[in-house]
Amino acid sequence: MARSVRSSPPSRWSAPLAVPLVLVLLAAAVLVAGQLRLLPDSLNPFATRTEDRTGPALLKSLKDMSRYEGASGTFQVVVDLEKDARFLPDAVRGSRTLFVGTGSVGAYVDLGGLGEDAVTVTDDRRGATVRLPRARLEKPALDVDRSYAVTKERGLLDRLGDFFSDNPGDEREVHRLAVRRIDEAARESGLTARAERNTQEMLENLLRSLGFTRISVVFERPGGRD
Repeated sequence: MARSVRSSPPSRWSAPLAVPLVLVLLAAAVLVAGQLRLLPDSLNPFATRTEDRTGPALLKSLKDMSRYEGASGTFQVVVDLEKDARFLPDAVRGSRTLFVGTGSVGAYVDLGGLGEDAVTVTDDRRGATVRLPRARLEKPALDVDRSYAVTKERGLLDRLGDFFSDNPGDEREVHRLAVRRIDEAARESGLTARAERNTQEMLENLLRSLGFTRISVVFERPGGRD
């Protein structure tokens, strides 16, 4: 008597599971290929596109410039800013940021407020005396392309605060501190004295070209900042 062989029915789960698995593997392969730059952006479904929706710049004010910038300096400062909680360890509450700030400061002589008595000419028109205000320092301009954070350490609570913040990793405080330190360095660098020497040389060359042979440039008004 022949024995009947009964074949087992196909699994109900193999076909439904195979399709999602293949799709997942295919998506992973495409993602890896896109990360390795093996696919052009036109064929990569995971490629991102950057679109600039910034509106046009608005003109807020105009200002006539009547100053001569006689010198400028570039400064770099390393800001080490640390904040600690009084009764909590740094791993829980606290932060430390090491920031390298690079900025420039210009020194100028303001020529806009000179009166008629600022220039005195001798009767023979061979001598001239020019009286100018002392050179001033412009506000430091932080170069964001050349400034960067070396390290950022934050406690657990600070990281949670960054997660719920509209501006996580805010560096405005270290930026302000870097600008303040650059300003202090510029005041001690002799930049204004250099600007006055360069301004004096410029005026002397100009007046010599007009025929003056006896030239005196005097910086006599107290300096300051706008």
